[in-house]
Amino acid sequence: MADFVVLVVTFIITQYFVFFNGEFNIVYWRASIESLWFFGLVAAGFLFIFQYNNLYKHQIIVSHSAQIVAILKSLFYGCLGLIVLSFILKVPRIYESRIYVVLFLVNVVVFFMIVRVVFLRELYLRFGKTRLLRRNLLIIGAGKSGKLLATKILFEDAVGIRLFGFIDDAEPIGTKVIQEYEVIGKVSELPNLVSEKAIKEVIIAIDNIEYNRLLEMMEICQQLNVTTKIASELFNIIPKKMETELYGNTPVVDANVKIDTKMSIAAKRILDFIIALTGLIILSPFFLLLALLIKLSSKGPIFYTHERIGFKGKPFQFYKFRSMTLVKGDDEGRKKMMVDFIRNGKTQETSSTKIINHARVTWIGNLIRKFSLDEFPQLINVVKGEMSLVGPRPCLPYEFEQFEEWQKKRHDVLPGCTGVWQVFGRGEVSFKDSVILDLYYINNLSPWLDLQLLIKTVPVLVFGKGK
Repeated sequence: MADFVVLVVTFIITQYFVFFNGEFNIVYWRASIESLWFFGLVAAGFLFIFQYNNLYKHQIIVSHSAQIVAILKSLFYGCLGLIVLSFILKVPRIYESRIYVVLFLVNVVVFFMIVRVVFLRELYLRFGKTRLLRRNLLIIGAGKSGKLLATKILFEDAVGIRLFGFIDDAEPIGTKVIQEYEVIGKVSELPNLVSEKAIKEVIIAIDNIEYNRLLEMMEICQQLNVTTKIASELFNIIPKKMETELYGNTPVVDANVKIDTKMSIAAKRILDFIIALTGLIILSPFFLLLALLIKLSSKGPIFYTHERIGFKGKPFQFYKFRSMTLVKGDDEGRKKMMVDFIRNGKTQETSSTKIINHARVTWIGNLIRKFSLDEFPQLINVVKGEMSLVGPRPCLPYEFEQFEEWQKKRHDVLPGCTGVWQVFGRGEVSFKDSVILDLYYINNLSPWLDLQLLIKTVPVLVFGKGK
C-alpha cells in the first residue's frame, strides 16, 4: 500500500511541476482527478514489477544494497512500461514530454529511498522484534536440518521470529536440541501446541521422510491455519529453479494453500476464457497455414487428439497439432518407457520429462515442436473449461495409474497449457521434481504467479526451447 501511494503521489507532484509551473488552480486539480485512473493503473503495473523483482521478500527488505538495486531495476523497467502504455492509451502529456518521464524517475527514486529504504525498513526491523508483529515458531524435526535452521535463526537474529521449540516423533519430549530449546511434543500433539503457545508459523525441516508423510504434515498445518514452510532436501528443486524466502541463508518453501476463495478461482476462469478466445481468433489465419503444412508433410489428421486426465482425475479429450507420423502399436514402447520414468525418475534412453520417438517426427513437426506450436490447439480446451492457461500439465490415463497418492495432488486444480516446470525445468528435471514444482504452484496459486509464468513462457517459445 505504501508503494502504491508513493507512486500515485509522485505522478501527481511531477504533473504539477511539469505542466502547471507550480501553480495551484482549478485546472490542475481537475487534470489530476481525471488522470487518477491512469496513475492507478500504472502504479498497479509497477507493483507487479516490484513483486517480480522480489521487493516483498524478507531478505530483500532487510538489506540496504539488495533493496536499492531491486528498486532501481524495477523503476527503470516500470518507466519503460509507462511510456509504452501512454502511447497505447493516448495520454499525450506523458508520451509527448520527455521531461515528465525523466523528472518522474528522479522524483520516484528519491521518494523510494526515503520512504522504503530508510523509513519503512527501519519500521519493519523495529516492529518485527515487538510482540505486535513477532511470529511464534515451531520447527518440525530435531535432526540435522532442524538444528541447522534453528542455529541460523537464533544467531542471525531473524526479524519477527520467536522460536518456541521442536516437534519430533523420534525424540523423547524434553530432549535438548540447541541451547535451551528442546523437543516439546509429537506431531500428533501439534493442534494443542499451536493453541497453547499461540504458534503462528511452522517450518517442516526433515530430510529423511517420505513424500506422503511430508504432505500429511503440510495438510495438518494448513488445517490449523498457521503459516507453513518447508526446509527439506525433498523440495530442493524449488529454490534451485525459483526465488524463495531465506531464513538465515537457508531457503524455505511457502506451503500455504492460497486457492481457498471461490472469487480467485472465478477470476482465473474468466481471464483464461477471455485470453484463450482472443488468442484463437487472432491466431486463426496462422492455424490454417500450419494445418496445410501438416497435411502436406505426411498422411494423417491435422489434430492429434487423445484422452488426458484433468481436474480431480476426470478424463477429457486433449488437442494438439500432429507433429509425428502415426504408427500402430508404437505407443506401447513409449508407455513402457514412461512407466519406467515415473517409477525410477529416468529411463535408459533419457532423463527428460518428455519421451519422444524422434524417428517419427515429421519435418514440420520438428519446427512446431521446437517452438511449442503444437500445443496451441489447447486453447480450445481452455475455452471449454477443461484446462487453464497456467497449471500442472495433464497426464495420460496409464500415467495416472502409476502415480503415488501424493503425486495425484497435482490434479487438485485444472491442468494448464504452461506451468512452473515447463518454464523453469523444461525437460531438465526428474518426474518427482516436476510434481514438486506443480505442488508448489498449487499452494502458491495467485494472479501474480500466473502472470509471471505466462510472461516467462514467451521467451521459451520465441527462442525455441521446446522439445
